[in-house]
Amino acid sequence: MLIVLIIIVIFLIFLASISLKVVRPYEKGLVERLGKFQREVSSGLNFIMPFIERITKVDLREMVIDVPPQEVITRDNVIVTVDAVIYYEVTDAYRVVYNVGDFTSAAVKLAQTNLRNVIGELELDQTLTSRERINTKLREVLDEATDKWGVRITRVEIKKIDPPQDIMDAMSKQMKAERMKRAVILEAEGYKQSQITKAEGDRNAAILKAEGEAEAVKKIADAQKYKLSTEAEGEAQAILKVFDSIHKGNPTKDLITVRYLEALKDISNGKATKIFMPYEISGILSSVASMAEISRDNIPEDNIPRE
Repeated sequence: MLIVLIIIVIFLIFLASISLKVVRPYEKGLVERLGKFQREVSSGLNFIMPFIERITKVDLREMVIDVPPQEVITRDNVIVTVDAVIYYEVTDAYRVVYNVGDFTSAAVKLAQTNLRNVIGELELDQTLTSRERINTKLREVLDEATDKWGVRITRVEIKKIDPPQDIMDAMSKQMKAERMKRAVILEAEGYKQSQITKAEGDRNAAILKAEGEAEAVKKIADAQKYKLSTEAEGEAQAILKVFDSIHKGNPTKDLITVRYLEALKDISNGKATKIFMPYEISGILSSVASMAEISRDNIPEDNIPRE
Protein backbone atom coordinates (compact mmCIF):
# COMPACT_ATOMS: atom_id res chain seq x y z
CA MET A 1 0.00 0.00 0.00
CA LEU A 2 2.83 2.36 0.84
CA ILE A 3 4.52 1.65 -2.44
CA VAL A 4 1.38 2.49 -4.36
CA LEU A 5 1.06 5.77 -2.48
CA ILE A 6 4.65 6.65 -3.27
CA ILE A 7 4.10 5.86 -6.93
CA ILE A 8 0.98 8.04 -6.98
CA VAL A 9 2.84 10.94 -5.35
CA ILE A 10 5.71 10.65 -7.83
CA PHE A 11 3.24 10.56 -10.73
CA LEU A 12 1.46 13.68 -9.42
CA ILE A 13 4.78 15.51 -9.12
CA PHE A 14 5.72 14.49 -12.65
CA LEU A 15 2.30 15.53 -13.89
CA ALA A 16 2.57 18.91 -12.20
CA SER A 17 6.04 19.46 -13.67
CA ILE A 18 4.79 18.95 -17.20
CA SER A 19 1.51 20.76 -16.60
CA LEU A 20 2.79 23.94 -14.91
CA LYS A 21 5.03 26.11 -17.07
CA VAL A 22 6.70 29.35 -16.04
CA VAL A 23 7.00 32.06 -18.70
CA ARG A 24 9.63 34.74 -18.01
CA PRO A 25 8.76 38.49 -18.26
CA TYR A 26 10.66 38.89 -21.57
CA GLU A 27 9.01 35.82 -23.16
CA LYS A 28 5.78 34.85 -24.87
CA GLY A 29 4.33 31.33 -24.80
CA LEU A 30 2.60 29.65 -27.74
CA VAL A 31 0.43 26.71 -26.70
CA GLU A 32 -0.38 23.94 -29.19
CA ARG A 33 -2.99 21.28 -28.62
CA LEU A 34 -2.54 18.11 -30.63
CA GLY A 35 -0.44 19.98 -33.19
CA LYS A 36 -2.80 22.91 -33.57
CA PHE A 37 -2.18 26.42 -32.24
CA GLN A 38 -4.47 26.97 -29.29
CA ARG A 39 -3.51 30.16 -27.52
CA GLU A 40 -0.79 32.63 -26.57
CA VAL A 41 0.15 32.95 -22.90
CA SER A 42 1.92 35.80 -21.12
CA SER A 43 4.59 35.78 -18.44
CA GLY A 44 3.89 33.99 -15.17
CA LEU A 45 2.74 30.52 -14.14
CA ASN A 46 0.64 28.82 -16.83
CA PHE A 47 -1.16 25.45 -16.85
CA ILE A 48 -1.22 23.20 -19.90
CA MET A 49 -2.86 19.89 -20.35
CA PRO A 50 -0.21 17.20 -20.05
CA PHE A 51 0.43 14.92 -23.00
CA ILE A 52 -2.08 16.89 -25.07
CA GLU A 53 -0.65 20.43 -25.12
CA ARG A 54 2.89 21.73 -25.44
CA ILE A 55 4.27 25.24 -25.10
CA THR A 56 6.87 27.06 -27.22
CA LYS A 57 8.61 30.05 -25.64
CA VAL A 58 9.69 33.03 -27.77
CA ASP A 59 12.29 35.54 -26.51
CA LEU A 60 11.11 39.13 -27.09
CA ARG A 61 14.38 40.82 -26.18
CA GLU A 62 16.51 42.61 -28.77
CA MET A 63 18.85 40.14 -30.39
CA VAL A 64 21.92 40.44 -32.61
CA ILE A 65 22.95 38.48 -35.68
CA ASP A 66 26.53 38.54 -36.94
CA VAL A 67 26.66 38.56 -40.73
CA PRO A 68 29.82 36.74 -41.86
CA PRO A 69 32.32 38.70 -44.01
CA GLN A 70 31.70 38.46 -47.71
CA GLU A 71 33.16 39.90 -50.88
CA VAL A 72 31.10 42.53 -52.66
CA ILE A 73 31.78 44.25 -55.98
CA THR A 74 31.30 48.03 -56.12
CA ARG A 75 29.97 49.92 -59.10
CA ASP A 76 33.53 50.74 -60.26
CA ASN A 77 34.43 47.01 -60.20
CA VAL A 78 36.44 46.95 -56.98
CA ILE A 79 36.07 43.89 -54.74
CA VAL A 80 35.67 44.79 -51.05
CA THR A 81 35.11 42.59 -48.01
CA VAL A 82 32.15 43.67 -45.89
CA ASP A 83 31.25 42.57 -42.38
CA ALA A 84 28.02 43.64 -40.64
CA VAL A 85 25.77 42.98 -37.63
CA ILE A 86 21.97 43.10 -37.45
CA TYR A 87 19.94 44.05 -34.37
CA TYR A 88 16.31 42.91 -34.26
CA GLU A 89 13.42 42.27 -31.89
CA VAL A 90 10.35 40.06 -32.16
CA THR A 91 7.07 41.93 -32.41
CA ASP A 92 4.76 38.96 -33.11
CA ALA A 93 5.64 35.63 -31.50
CA TYR A 94 3.11 33.69 -33.61
CA ARG A 95 4.52 34.83 -36.97
CA VAL A 96 8.18 34.37 -36.05
CA VAL A 97 7.43 30.73 -35.20
CA TYR A 98 4.93 29.79 -37.89
CA ASN A 99 5.90 32.05 -40.84
CA VAL A 100 9.63 31.24 -41.05
CA GLY A 101 11.46 28.03 -40.37
CA ASP A 102 14.85 29.40 -39.21
CA PHE A 103 14.73 33.14 -38.76
CA THR A 104 18.45 33.56 -37.97
CA SER A 105 19.61 31.80 -41.12
CA ALA A 106 17.01 33.58 -43.22
CA ALA A 107 18.05 37.00 -41.84
CA VAL A 108 21.75 36.33 -42.56
CA LYS A 109 21.09 35.28 -46.14
CA LEU A 110 18.78 38.25 -46.67
CA ALA A 111 21.39 40.66 -45.24
CA GLN A 112 24.15 39.26 -47.45
CA THR A 113 22.02 39.55 -50.57
CA ASN A 114 20.99 43.12 -49.85
CA LEU A 115 24.55 44.10 -48.95
CA ARG A 116 25.55 43.14 -52.49
CA ASN A 117 22.69 45.18 -53.90
CA VAL A 118 23.29 48.30 -51.79
CA ILE A 119 27.08 48.42 -52.14
CA GLY A 120 26.89 47.47 -55.80
CA GLU A 121 25.19 50.81 -56.45
CA LEU A 122 28.09 52.78 -54.94
CA GLU A 123 31.64 53.47 -56.02
CA LEU A 124 34.58 52.63 -53.78
CA ASP A 125 35.03 56.15 -52.39
CA GLN A 126 31.31 56.42 -51.64
CA THR A 127 31.36 53.00 -49.99
CA LEU A 128 34.17 54.01 -47.64
CA THR A 129 32.63 57.37 -46.73
CA SER A 130 28.91 56.49 -46.68
CA ARG A 131 28.57 53.90 -43.94
CA GLU A 132 25.61 55.68 -42.41
CA ARG A 133 23.86 55.70 -45.77
CA ILE A 134 24.52 51.97 -46.22
CA ASN A 135 23.30 51.21 -42.69
CA THR A 136 20.08 53.13 -43.19
CA LYS A 137 19.37 51.63 -46.62
CA LEU A 138 20.05 48.08 -45.46
CA ARG A 139 17.92 48.50 -42.36
CA GLU A 140 14.96 49.73 -44.40
CA VAL A 141 15.23 46.83 -46.85
CA LEU A 142 15.57 44.19 -44.12
CA ASP A 143 12.82 45.70 -41.99
CA GLU A 144 10.41 45.61 -44.90
CA ALA A 145 11.35 42.03 -45.78
CA THR A 146 11.11 40.69 -42.22
CA ASP A 147 7.84 42.41 -41.38
CA LYS A 148 5.82 39.34 -42.40
CA TRP A 149 7.95 37.25 -40.03
CA GLY A 150 6.88 39.34 -37.04
CA VAL A 151 10.34 40.87 -36.58
CA ARG A 152 11.45 44.49 -36.52
CA ILE A 153 15.00 45.37 -37.57
CA THR A 154 16.13 48.05 -35.13
CA ARG A 155 19.49 48.86 -36.76
CA VAL A 156 22.22 47.56 -39.01
CA GLU A 157 25.88 48.37 -38.47
CA ILE A 158 28.73 47.86 -40.95
CA LYS A 159 31.67 46.67 -38.87
CA LYS A 160 34.36 47.02 -41.54
CA ILE A 161 34.88 47.50 -45.26
CA ASP A 162 38.24 46.21 -46.47
CA PRO A 163 39.39 47.03 -50.03
CA PRO A 164 42.15 44.93 -51.69
CA GLN A 165 45.72 45.50 -50.55
CA ASP A 166 46.81 47.18 -53.78
CA ILE A 167 43.88 49.58 -53.57
CA MET A 168 44.78 50.36 -49.96
CA ASP A 169 48.40 51.04 -50.96
CA ALA A 170 47.26 53.37 -53.75
CA MET A 171 44.89 55.16 -51.36
CA SER A 172 47.71 55.54 -48.84
CA LYS A 173 49.96 57.11 -51.48
CA GLN A 174 47.15 59.37 -52.61
CA MET A 175 46.45 60.45 -49.03
CA LYS A 176 50.16 61.11 -48.46
CA ALA A 177 50.37 63.20 -51.64
CA GLU A 178 47.26 65.12 -50.65
CA ARG A 179 48.69 65.86 -47.21
CA MET A 180 51.99 67.03 -48.72
CA LYS A 181 50.04 69.24 -51.12
CA ARG A 182 48.08 70.78 -48.28
CA ALA A 183 51.30 71.28 -46.30
CA VAL A 184 52.92 73.11 -49.24
CA ILE A 185 49.81 75.23 -49.73
CA LEU A 186 49.66 76.10 -46.03
CA GLU A 187 53.39 76.96 -46.02
CA ALA A 188 52.93 79.20 -49.07
CA GLU A 189 49.91 80.85 -47.49
CA GLY A 190 51.89 81.41 -44.30
CA TYR A 191 54.80 82.97 -46.21
CA LYS A 192 52.41 85.14 -48.19
CA GLN A 193 50.65 86.29 -45.04
CA SER A 194 53.99 87.02 -43.33
CA GLN A 195 55.14 89.13 -46.29
CA ILE A 196 51.85 91.01 -46.33
CA THR A 197 52.10 91.61 -42.60
CA LYS A 198 55.72 92.73 -42.95
CA ALA A 199 54.83 95.12 -45.81
CA GLU A 200 51.96 96.55 -43.81
CA GLY A 201 54.28 96.97 -40.83
CA ASP A 202 56.90 98.77 -42.96
CA ARG A 203 54.22 100.99 -44.48
CA ASN A 204 52.79 101.87 -41.08
CA ALA A 205 56.30 102.55 -39.75
CA ALA A 206 57.07 104.84 -42.72
CA ILE A 207 53.77 106.65 -42.25
CA LEU A 208 54.39 107.10 -38.52
CA LYS A 209 57.94 108.29 -39.20
CA ALA A 210 56.74 110.82 -41.80
CA GLU A 211 54.01 112.00 -39.48
CA GLY A 212 56.57 112.36 -36.67
CA GLU A 213 58.95 114.32 -38.87
CA ALA A 214 56.11 116.55 -40.08
CA GLU A 215 55.03 117.14 -36.52
CA ALA A 216 58.62 117.94 -35.52
CA VAL A 217 59.00 120.39 -38.43
CA LYS A 218 55.71 121.99 -37.48
CA LYS A 219 56.77 122.36 -33.86
CA ILE A 220 60.15 123.78 -34.89
CA ALA A 221 58.45 126.25 -37.24
CA ASP A 222 56.02 127.24 -34.52
CA ALA A 223 58.90 127.72 -32.08
CA GLN A 224 60.85 129.81 -34.65
CA LYS A 225 57.76 131.83 -35.39
CA TYR A 226 57.19 132.42 -31.68
CA LYS A 227 60.85 133.39 -31.24
CA LEU A 228 60.78 135.90 -34.13
CA SER A 229 57.45 137.27 -32.99
CA THR A 230 58.75 137.68 -29.43
CA GLU A 231 61.97 139.35 -30.63
CA ALA A 232 60.01 141.66 -32.95
CA GLU A 233 57.70 142.63 -30.12
CA GLY A 234 60.72 143.23 -27.85
CA GLU A 235 62.45 145.39 -30.46
CA ALA A 236 59.24 147.30 -31.12
CA GLN A 237 58.82 147.98 -27.42
CA ALA A 238 62.48 149.01 -27.15
CA ILE A 239 62.11 151.41 -30.10
CA LEU A 240 58.98 152.86 -28.55
CA LYS A 241 60.77 153.34 -25.26
CA VAL A 242 63.73 154.99 -26.98
CA PHE A 243 61.43 157.18 -29.00
CA ASP A 244 59.48 158.15 -25.89
CA SER A 245 62.72 158.84 -24.01
CA ILE A 246 64.02 160.98 -26.84
CA HIS A 247 60.86 163.05 -27.02
CA LYS A 248 60.69 163.38 -23.27
CA GLY A 249 64.30 164.60 -23.17
CA ASN A 250 63.50 167.28 -25.80
CA PRO A 251 66.71 166.75 -27.80
CA THR A 252 68.13 169.34 -30.17
CA LYS A 253 68.45 168.86 -33.84
CA ASP A 254 72.21 168.60 -33.53
CA LEU A 255 71.93 165.66 -31.08
CA ILE A 256 69.57 163.86 -33.39
CA THR A 257 72.00 164.42 -36.25
CA VAL A 258 74.86 162.96 -34.23
CA ARG A 259 72.80 159.88 -33.30
CA TYR A 260 71.79 159.45 -36.89
CA LEU A 261 75.44 159.51 -37.96
CA GLU A 262 76.27 156.90 -35.36
CA ALA A 263 73.49 154.74 -36.74
CA LEU A 264 74.85 155.17 -40.25
CA LYS A 265 78.23 154.11 -38.96
CA ASP A 266 76.76 150.90 -37.60
CA ILE A 267 74.98 150.28 -40.90
CA SER A 268 78.16 150.83 -42.87
CA ASN A 269 79.99 148.29 -40.67
CA GLY A 270 77.64 145.52 -41.92
CA LYS A 271 78.28 143.07 -44.74
CA ALA A 272 75.78 144.67 -47.12
CA THR A 273 77.22 145.91 -50.41
CA LYS A 274 74.46 148.46 -50.93
CA ILE A 275 73.15 151.08 -48.52
CA PHE A 276 69.83 152.82 -49.08
CA MET A 277 69.79 156.39 -47.75
CA PRO A 278 66.53 157.83 -46.52
CA TYR A 279 64.80 160.72 -48.27
CA GLU A 280 65.51 163.12 -45.36
CA ILE A 281 69.29 162.73 -45.79
CA SER A 282 69.56 166.20 -47.43
CA GLY A 283 68.25 167.92 -44.31
CA ILE A 284 70.58 165.93 -42.14
CA LEU A 285 73.56 166.76 -44.36
CA SER A 286 72.71 170.47 -44.22
CA SER A 287 72.69 170.18 -40.43
CA VAL A 288 76.09 168.52 -40.58
CA ALA A 289 77.40 171.39 -42.80
CA SER A 290 76.07 173.98 -40.35
CA MET A 291 77.78 172.21 -37.50
CA ALA A 292 81.01 172.18 -39.47
CA GLU A 293 80.80 175.96 -40.12
CA ILE A 294 80.19 176.63 -36.46
CA SER A 295 83.18 174.52 -35.52
CA ARG A 296 85.37 176.37 -38.06
CA ASP A 297 84.33 179.77 -36.69
CA ASN A 298 85.34 178.72 -33.22
CA ILE A 299 88.83 177.63 -34.29
CA PRO A 300 91.60 180.34 -34.03
CA GLU A 301 93.03 181.62 -37.30
CA ASP A 302 96.49 180.44 -36.34
CA ASN A 303 95.24 176.84 -36.30
CA ILE A 304 93.68 177.08 -39.73
CA PRO A 305 95.89 175.33 -42.21
CA ARG A 306 97.22 177.39 -45.10
CA GLU A 307 97.09 176.25 -48.66
